[in-house]
Amino acid sequence: MDLITPVELKARLDSNDELVILDVREDWECLICTIKGSINISMSNINIMLEQLSKEQETVVVCHHGMRSSQVGFYLEQNGFTKIINLEGGIDAWAKTVDSEMEQY
Repeated sequence: MDLITPVELKARLDSNDELVILDVREDWECLICTIKGSINISMSNINIMLEQLSKEQETVVVCHHGMRSSQVGFYLEQNGFTKIINLEGGIDAWAKTVDSEMEQY
């Protein structure tokens, strides 16, 4: 699984790269803050929602600090997903380096 920094992800989003941003945090966490355009499927529901994701689409997995997203990324790879990227430092690092207006928790 590849890693991407928040700054690298922002550059790719700004250049309109075709990326899926998969936020695996719990619903209550997503109510606090999200990356615009992301989809939320919590880590606890990922196994029953696999068919809603494309195995060929480049997918950046996001959580709070990068641990849950790493676990989900490995799970997705074990299930045939080939273009999985983990956001290094999670949405916390995104808020600190890319979006200073984002609420942190």
